[in-house]
This record gives sequence, C-alpha cells and structure tokens, in this order.
Amino acid sequence: MKKKILQRVLLGAPVGLAISYFITIVISLGWADGTYLACMPELVVWAGNEIRAVAVQALVSCLVGAGFGGSSVVWEVERWGLAQQTGVYFFLISLFMLPAAYAMHWMEHSLTGFVQYFGLFVLLFILMWLVELAIGRYSVRRLNARLTERQSSASSKPER
Repeated sequence: MKKKILQRVLLGAPVGLAISYFITIVISLGWADGTYLACMPELVVWAGNEIRAVAVQALVSCLVGAGFGGSSVVWEVERWGLAQQTGVYFFLISLFMLPAAYAMHWMEHSLTGFVQYFGLFVLLFILMWLVELAIGRYSVRRLNARLTERQSSASSKPER
C-alpha cells in the first residue's frame, strides 16, 4: 500500500501542476482581457514579484496534486463501503485543497469567500463523484453482459 501511495503521489504532482496551469489559461481567456493571468494579484503582492508568486503557486499545485493522488488509494480499501470511502477521500482532499486555495488567494479572504469557495468545491466534488459512479456502473453492466454472453455461448455448444 505504501508503494502504491508513493506512486500516486509522484503521478499526482505533475497532474496537479498541469491542471493548475490549464485553469490559469481558462481564467485568462475568460476574464483577463487578453492578458495572461498567471496567478492572483494578491499572491504577487505577498510574494514580492510575479515570478516568485508563480513558483510558489506551481509548488503548491504540485503538493495539491500529490495529495489528491495519494488520497486516491482510499477507493481501494475494500473493507470500507462507498459512503466511508467518499467521506474519507473528501476529508483528505479538503485538507490539501482548502488551505492551498486560501494561501494562493484562489478564494476571497473572508467568511463569505470561504463559504463560496467551499460550496463550489463541494459542488464540483459531487459532480465528479456522480460521473465516476456512472462510469463505474456502465463498466460493470458491460462486464456482466460479456459474462452472460460467454456463459450462454458456452452452454449452447454441443457436447462431443
């Protein structure tokens, strides 16, 4: 299990960085009036300059990705039910995401800003969870259909 966690952490870090970079492009396309917004202006002020802010954001994005990746092993704990897996996974990724979002100024530094960000985080989590659930159910149905097909073709073959 430790090896699997380490592998997921190492894979999750660059994925977190790539997702973060993609989000900055989308935000820049939608709200930055033709300029590239590499990070939040408040983070630049805190870091002292833009390159330091971008470097800090890249590091934090890697840590968040690593956290998400490492936490994903929760889905493989077979003795837990789906509700327990979901709750533990949500708790773990919240420990990575919410402090990072606050530190990187991805949320407004107020109670309202936190509640809005957390609400969006929960909504996106639920949507992704439902998509994954639908994909899993579809895969199980396909697998069951193939098994049924094999069983019926095996039983319909004449004996020699």
